[in-house]
Amino acid sequence: MSGHLHSAQPLARAQGIPALLIVEDDEALSSYLASSMSNAGYRVACARTRPEALEIRPQPLLALVDLGLPPAENFTSEGLFLIDALLAREPNSKIIVVTGQDEESAAFEAVRRGAFDFLCKPAAMSDIKAAIKRASLFLHHEEHLSDAGETRLHITVRLADGPKDSADAVEEQIVRGALADTHGNVTEAARRLGLVRENMYYYLKKYGIQLNRT
Repeated sequence: MSGHLHSAQPLARAQGIPALLIVEDDEALSSYLASSMSNAGYRVACARTRPEALEIRPQPLLALVDLGLPPAENFTSEGLFLIDALLAREPNSKIIVVTGQDEESAAFEAVRRGAFDFLCKPAAMSDIKAAIKRASLFLHHEEHLSDAGETRLHITVRLADGPKDSADAVEEQIVRGALADTHGNVTEAARRLGLVRENMYYYLKKYGIQLNRT
């Protein structure tokens, strides 16, 4: 199944159906994830290694990446290198990393490099689906901002900082926009973005967003 689609259609978003790249070297787990996400409405491509993942074109903007990949399954280097490569190619990609409990520091390193989110093994399928849905929602909001010309303004202003900072600017605008629309109601803003309340506070801290309290 490595490197193949669970759909005969091209990987570019077609008829509103998002494409998802799953990079996992455990064949049984990869098959289970691919089947579950296909049933959830995603068009899935699978790869076992970094080279296989980079061969898939066009590159899906959603990705679920195991950090421990061959030929260095016991280390996180291959997964981190893959994150760098995917984001260099598609800066707006939303990458969710999966790591073992004892590799939490590596997960934070992945987020520092531009990964959208991380899950610790063993992750429940409900958590995986929620993370992917959340990432897909962010992509949808970014496309909407781009259509309105707003994303282009942020990217132009911060272009010298590199693609990761430009993507962060868009992400920050989405979070701030959700808070503005809900008049600072963190719970409601989190619901609209598909986040749990605790994760919303992560973004508040990340972007130094202060809530007006009366």
